[in-house]
Amino acid sequence: MDFRKIKKLIELLKDNVVAEIEIKEGEESVRIVKSQPPSTVTTHTVAPPQPQQIFHAPPPLQAEAAAVDTETINGHVVQSPMVGTAYLAASPDVENYVKIGQDISVGDVLCLVEAMKMFNQIESDKSGTVKACLVENGQPVEFDQPLFIIE
Repeated sequence: MDFRKIKKLIELLKDNVVAEIEIKEGEESVRIVKSQPPSTVTTHTVAPPQPQQIFHAPPPLQAEAAAVDTETINGHVVQSPMVGTAYLAASPDVENYVKIGQDISVGDVLCLVEAMKMFNQIESDKSGTVKACLVENGQPVEFDQPLFIIE
């Protein structure tokens, strides 16, 4: 990959709100990530997700998440590592990867985040029980946006 292209990509990241970019050309690839100040917040208060008009019915996980009192949720927050669109299941006609109250292990897939036509599996980095899902299926997500709370 040409060094001039890489330099232009770095300049693009400086001037935009995009925090991460990955480019692949054949067998070569480059991933550039903006450095972010470390986050010290471990507890998040999030409003229940609002249904979007493009979906016919919310998946069961969102219905359960809306019932959770977000004021009292404490635990490990799984954040989005990238900007994209969150999907809670592999396709609309299959079950979600995880459900509220489900016990999970490190490495279990929680959801997918689609970024630039690539589907990235978001895996649990902590074992425990899923206490809350903070996103809806098909919802756009930002870098470091809370996705799940694991206790």
